[in-house]
Amino acid sequence: MVRFIRWYGSGPLHLLVLIASFAIAGYAMVRLFAVRPLGVAIWFVGAAILHDLILLPLYSLADLSAHAVLRHRATHMPQPPWINYLRVPTFLSGVLLLVWFPLIFALSAPYPGATRLSIDVYLGRWLAVTAVLFAASAMAFALKLRRIRRVARADEERPAPGHDATS
Repeated sequence: MVRFIRWYGSGPLHLLVLIASFAIAGYAMVRLFAVRPLGVAIWFVGAAILHDLILLPLYSLADLSAHAVLRHRATHMPQPPWINYLRVPTFLSGVLLLVWFPLIFALSAPYPGATRLSIDVYLGRWLAVTAVLFAASAMAFALKLRRIRRVARADEERPAPGHDATS
């Protein structure tokens, strides 16, 4: 087993899950290509171009900007890695925006009849969901920071091994 892990880089369960995910993706691709091969090919190329040439530079720039603006000064207390508490709600909010942008920006006419909702509610709801995502992430970060600082204080107050507290 050690030899396999050294050769592959991870355990056999990882390899099995990877093979299963490629099999499912391959099956989906075969089924989609059978129905609309040109449309799927255009969508795939367009998605690759959109991601690699437009979105990747944008979110890389946003990530670098967040690091530059929110850099913390060194303190005597340990700091948890904070950037993921900003990345996760941003990513989830962005995915929601990407999926629902025609409704959020009132660009879709046929949906009000199908959903029985006014087109005006989607922007407010997306903003509310985004606010909840960021608030939950801020709460999780605050709890993590509190736990880390509590452990650090307890370590500072504990006497060093070999030293008697009375001497």
